[in-house]
Amino acid sequence: MDVEIVELGRDRLPEVVDLCRRSLDLPEDAAEAAAVVTTVADRAAADRTVLRLGAVRDGSLVGVLVGSLSATDLRLGHVDLVAVAPAERRQGVGGALLAEAEARLGALGGAELLLAGNPPHYAWPGIDVRYTPAVCAASRLGFRQDRTAWNMTAELAEGSPALRSTEAAEQRLAGRGVTVRRAGPADLPALAAFARATFGGTWDGELAGSLGRPDAGAHLAERDGEILGFAAWGSARPSWFGPMGTAPAAEGSGIGGVLLRRCLRDQAAAGIGAAQIGWVGPVPFYSGAAGARIERVFFLYRKAIKGA
Repeated sequence: MDVEIVELGRDRLPEVVDLCRRSLDLPEDAAEAAAVVTTVADRAAADRTVLRLGAVRDGSLVGVLVGSLSATDLRLGHVDLVAVAPAERRQGVGGALLAEAEARLGALGGAELLLAGNPPHYAWPGIDVRYTPAVCAASRLGFRQDRTAWNMTAELAEGSPALRSTEAAEQRLAGRGVTVRRAGPADLPALAAFARATFGGTWDGELAGSLGRPDAGAHLAERDGEILGFAAWGSARPSWFGPMGTAPAAEGSGIGGVLLRRCLRDQAAAGIGAAQIGWVGPVPFYSGAAGARIERVFFLYRKAIKGA
């Protein structure tokens, strides 16, 4: 195979975006190629080790892989993005990129390689099952499927259940002393502390990606200065909603539905026609609150890194 695997600097990210626009088969992914690349190949480098590999033939970029180490468990290496130009597929380019990523992440201490999102900076939970060649390649290369995740889609056209008014619900909450408002950068420390203490995980990092950035935002509910819940959108991609969480003591109060629809209205105002509710947990809640439906399904894979 006459391609060279090289490390890519930030100066080559515009080439990566162009390749992804041409190579990501699903229109919704190709349309957000710039956001995807910025999230996993640039912003993620602020808090974890990021690997940017390119496959080059005759000076032209024909394939790309972005990988990273988990910020919370350095034994886990992730493949965050793989794209190969359509004319170059089935020629070993993707396999060569994955082999190089496995070797490099292993040299950095990785013991396992995951084809799965690495929160808080990720573009997909795993491999969308509609990317059939990628699913086949994962099996062929020795990865085992260990989890399944799914997104729900909320249509944002006029008249959609997702855009129902929240005015009456907010008035009821106000009668109980609960204020619902848009969150700003100054709210991040309190929101991050609430997310960590209540839910753990990496939601504080995703909130940091939603506050104070274009094509992103968040809303919160509070009573007497105490945060009761939050919802955010646009942390990784403009069309993606999440995360959101409500304090256990406030569950069933209607806060979640209000925060969700406030964010969805923001996304509609930004010109987004359908929101992706990523890595969904409570399917019935999103179906009832926003008329959302399960649409994107992802397989998550892992394998031991050779020699680890």
